[in-house]
Amino acid sequence: MDTTDDIAEEMSFQSFEDDFGLLRSLLDDVLMREVGSDFMVKLERVRRLAQSACNMRTAGMEDTAEMLEKQLISELTKMNLEEALTFSRALSQYLNLLSIAETHHRYPGVHLRILLRKQRNVSQLSKSCDDIFNQLIQGGVSPDELYDTVCKQVVEIVLTAHPTQINRRTLQFKFTRIAHLLEYNDRPDLGHEDKEMLIEDLVYILSSNHFGKLYLTTYAVSHTGRALPLTCTPIKFGSWMGGDRDGNPNVTAKVTRDVSLLSRWMAIDLYIREVDSLRFELSMNRCSDSLLTLAQEIIEKGCNGNEDIHPKLEVPGSDYMPLTHQLSTPIKRFAESGNEDVQPSPRHPTLTRVSSQLSTPRKLFAESMIGRASFQKLLEPSQPQAPGIAPYRVVLGNVKEKLMKTQRHLELLLEELPCETDPSDYYETTDQLLEPLLLCYDSLLVQQSCGSGVLAEGRLTDLIRRVSTFGMVLMKLDLRQESSRHSEALDAITRYLDMGGYNEWSEEKKLDFLIKELKGKRPLVPTHIKVTPDVQEVLDTFNVAAKLGSDSLGAYVISMASNASDVLAVELLQKDARLAVSGQLGKPCPGGTLRVAPLFETVKDLRGAGSAIRKLLSIDWYREHLLKNHNGQQEVMVGYSDSGKDAGRFTAAWELYKAQEDVVAACKEFGIKVMLFHGRGGSIGRGGGPTYLAIQSQPPGSVMGTLRSTEQGEMVQAKFGLPQIAVRQLEIYTTAVLLATMRPPHPPREEKWRNLMEEISKISCQSYRSVVYENPEFLTYFQEATPQAELGYLNIGSRPARRKSSIGIGHLRAIPWVFAWTQTRLILPAWLGVGAGLKGACEKSNADDLRAMYQEWPFFQSTIDLIEMVLVKADLPIAKLYDDMLVSESRRELGAQLRKELTTTEMYVCVVAGHEKPLEGNRSLRKLIETRLPYLNPINMLQVEILRRLRRDHNNRKLRDALLITINGIAAGMRNTG
Repeated sequence: MDTTDDIAEEMSFQSFEDDFGLLRSLLDDVLMREVGSDFMVKLERVRRLAQSACNMRTAGMEDTAEMLEKQLISELTKMNLEEALTFSRALSQYLNLLSIAETHHRYPGVHLRILLRKQRNVSQLSKSCDDIFNQLIQGGVSPDELYDTVCKQVVEIVLTAHPTQINRRTLQFKFTRIAHLLEYNDRPDLGHEDKEMLIEDLVYILSSNHFGKLYLTTYAVSHTGRALPLTCTPIKFGSWMGGDRDGNPNVTAKVTRDVSLLSRWMAIDLYIREVDSLRFELSMNRCSDSLLTLAQEIIEKGCNGNEDIHPKLEVPGSDYMPLTHQLSTPIKRFAESGNEDVQPSPRHPTLTRVSSQLSTPRKLFAESMIGRASFQKLLEPSQPQAPGIAPYRVVLGNVKEKLMKTQRHLELLLEELPCETDPSDYYETTDQLLEPLLLCYDSLLVQQSCGSGVLAEGRLTDLIRRVSTFGMVLMKLDLRQESSRHSEALDAITRYLDMGGYNEWSEEKKLDFLIKELKGKRPLVPTHIKVTPDVQEVLDTFNVAAKLGSDSLGAYVISMASNASDVLAVELLQKDARLAVSGQLGKPCPGGTLRVAPLFETVKDLRGAGSAIRKLLSIDWYREHLLKNHNGQQEVMVGYSDSGKDAGRFTAAWELYKAQEDVVAACKEFGIKVMLFHGRGGSIGRGGGPTYLAIQSQPPGSVMGTLRSTEQGEMVQAKFGLPQIAVRQLEIYTTAVLLATMRPPHPPREEKWRNLMEEISKISCQSYRSVVYENPEFLTYFQEATPQAELGYLNIGSRPARRKSSIGIGHLRAIPWVFAWTQTRLILPAWLGVGAGLKGACEKSNADDLRAMYQEWPFFQSTIDLIEMVLVKADLPIAKLYDDMLVSESRRELGAQLRKELTTTEMYVCVVAGHEKPLEGNRSLRKLIETRLPYLNPINMLQVEILRRLRRDHNNRKLRDALLITINGIAAGMRNTG
């Protein structure tokens, strides 16, 4: 499915079917109790009819299948609203359980993985670090070269604010719990009682639900003889959540500031827990001289300052809280003085709770206090009396204290209260936190003869790697805004200063102005300038960015970028804000300037991307700026969603490929490194698909040890929701980038292949646009045939569905565009135009060349494979049902033409791939898709009927609820939204 990353990864179907059978039977039992036997008889009849229809269609018995489907539709349309709601819920949950079982067997846990390896005599998992490292070593790569490449590799996974996840968090939690129980069920050592308890847990979850580590360094040692450096971070995470303001009026400068500070607070909170556990573990006295010196300095400072240098030590992994944390001051006074008249206070809920239980004699209470205090002494470090001090605990105690002060400092900032903390009392940078941790690590290695080396490689190493990877912010926040908003801000400024209208200037005049101002030392924007609220919001955003700096923020992404001036405009606004903030603070701004990444997303802008980057890099000031502030690297983002909606998937794929080639060449000409940032969505229509396949099909030289890529909406849960899946995804990213760097994919073998791509792309684009943009009936057909308008009822949108108020397709965002067509099972954005392009090439006797391209050119093969996968998920009879029931008779012919075009696409894709039917070479995936149909098809049929009724009774809330349940169910069945 679209959400998985190994299209052909092997899985045990027998085990998968057994697990789904178990879950299905348990849900059947729950339903029997909750809705009764009559409902279950109807549900089973619907399921059997749907299964029979699917079997007939697979066997080529179309007439029989059609007859069964009509019978099924008849039964479903006769249901009353309450029955339809219950049916939709039940079928949706079957599909959710099927997805859980499928994911479990695609990404098996440790117990199942060992079992599968024994059964298949497989020692390595495909595309794993072990597998790829071995391939490279066997292929002639030296261990040193492999080691250096892995150490320098930078992969950043950016979690975006695109909210295509339609399952509530509570449901996601329950699904995760079920998945964990399935993994537990794989254990070979489970007894009968264990099995029964597991079943009871599953039943409990289903009843309420009805209505790790990536051991990269281990592989590095195995294949290169050296462990990765402690602070090596081949993978990092970024975020757009709270920073992506493109078209979203809810993301303000204050929101960005608060999200960044909250992210810091959470990171500190996690580190405090880890440091507490470390203090409990590292109790030894022997240490290196440098650590001892630091411990003594901390002790002396504590004694001089009369401070508690030992924050209380808590027992890791328990609910025990130190006595001083549990008892408020009045309670302690009560215990010490024996005063029984201390009254409960609403300001001290603990006091109220404890005093209600003070019926025991005061003597017993005092004894218990003494016992607890004695136990506390065992846990806490003894007072610093050399030579018996515990230096690690002293140092880590100081780390914890500074972390706690950092947390309090952040709380004051969030509450916008006065904050005059001495910067030396809290941590501002990652390096400040790493310094004492690395000192502890080095000290433990020095004491290896005492066995301390084992401790160094345990929890401490994990913490150091976490701090290196997640820093002080968990995930750096990117900012994103549309280019026109920056132009409008500069236009307002230049008009206020009587310099003319910036938006009326030519590109050359804009560049002259921007370069002159960037070279200057004075601020451009007057302190008390009066501008519109939209312009003020832009200025406020840059002001916040200046205060947070590059320690908290990642890239500034300019959407709808097209010219060099778009980048320099952001650089100028950024420079101006930093000058202003520096003046306010009386010191330099924290961190450095944000790197600026133009996002090229329309076909026109993609075609001009290389020229825009060349123009930008030809400016001396800008090149020097990159070398000085950004390690000589330019980040460029390419967008998949808008280009696909603009010209169709095939043309978009080809234009993206060429744009990347051109950008890489442009940067190479000027001696500048490039990092490409891929704005991929979840669905294939928005650039989604298997990560490994996508990275391996990039142009040669575009993945040189660096890559940024977005993960959006439901993809975040699908790829990182379970530990074993998350580890597998990180491994896939790591190995795919490593392989693309050290063994770049092949370019097109001959110029004729490029010419063929141009020809196919041209025909494909013309065919796509003639339907979507030039057919006057298409927009109305789209609104009638899909639930596009009704998707607004879903509470998942982070921004308006349209960029502007126009009702046309052009201003509709890509997510609802793809989402709507996925619901009807036509999935038009992913294939429209492809059949026409391939047909045109084949009719000119190029079929053999296309087959050679498919076999030898990774990019072309990837493009065809993804379209082939979509074709299997599309369903013509279901799409026809939407037309027959919802579309005006005068427009049904358009639907018939589109279905005919889908058939043509399927035929020519199979010709190119050398298959008799789609996914012939991937029967595992085909079987998985077919397994869903007996549950998925009835939900589609119910949705059509509910839409028909709702469009006659717009304000019926029950019908809306029923529709939303079907939307959820279809998304679960397709494993996709938008």
